[in-house]
Amino acid sequence: MSTDRVDAESKVSGNQANIPARIRRELDIDDGDRLRWHLEDDGTVRVQLVRQRSGTFSAFEGYDGTDATDVASDHDAWGVDVE
Repeated sequence: MSTDRVDAESKVSGNQANIPARIRRELDIDDGDRLRWHLEDDGTVRVQLVRQRSGTFSAFEGYDGTDATDVASDHDAWGVDVE
């Protein structure tokens, strides 16, 4: 009998498996975070949590300025103050 500790289990449905709630809470896994899977030579699987960078576009509410913009000419310069 194995003495390995089992923290939680989940069932595979199709090609998906849920992350048990206790594990999600313990690791503070949130929407948008990614799991990076590593298969070791001995057959064990290691999972690395890659957090979504906060603020990337999560708080962006769109352009609310009064100046008209032209995406074709302003795309790379938008938000850059030119004197």
